[in-house]
Amino acid sequence: MKFAQELIPARMIRRYRRFLADVRLVDGDELTVHCPNSGSMRGCVEPGGAVLLSRSANPGRKYPHTLELVQVGGVWIGINTARTNALVREAIAAGVIGELQPAAAIRAEVRVSARSRLDFLIEHGGGRQTYLEVKNCTLAEGRVALFPDAVTSRGARHLEELLALRQAGAGAAVLFCVQRGDTDHFRPATAIDPAYVAGLARAAAGGVQVLAYRATPSPEGITVTTRLPVVLR
Repeated sequence: MKFAQELIPARMIRRYRRFLADVRLVDGDELTVHCPNSGSMRGCVEPGGAVLLSRSANPGRKYPHTLELVQVGGVWIGINTARTNALVREAIAAGVIGELQPAAAIRAEVRVSARSRLDFLIEHGGGRQTYLEVKNCTLAEGRVALFPDAVTSRGARHLEELLALRQAGAGAAVLFCVQRGDTDHFRPATAIDPAYVAGLARAAAGGVQVLAYRATPSPEGITVTTRLPVVLR
């Protein structure tokens, strides 16, 4: 995934109200920007840290700029969750995610119950299908990528939906897209949301695939590159 425009460098001042951040541009001007991430962004908000912004062409937006990447320890991290599904879809279509091949067709935002949609339904051919939910992962401790970074009841509900679909005979998977290049395996964050982690273990035991893939963000774009080992215990 290539960014459609050259990103604007700035420095983080603070993030607040979940979807807002204040940044300082190179010329010293301060801006309030949209922060498209509903998680805690734990470990990603460093006052004075380098960030990169995009600017919307929509004149009606209250906050024209969007926070795209933050830098921690010299590593760029993709925090814009609005890009994650397109990034993963691109990787599936390119054959990067082998567990989901062949992908003859990919449908997005598939309703599976009165209260839930899942991110994708992948048609493999011959009547075989896989329902897929994608999660953006930005938290890391050492070389370990962790999810979630905050309690997520919605995420737990998605796991229940995936497990029910698998029990009904459909293929089902959850994919953690780790948008930072400094990790070498994935583990669920038990200390942050033990209920979610327990649900993930139940889903995996019931046949739901648990996948983690690392993406490498840069000022030019983001590319899904490498499968990461998943450690559930």
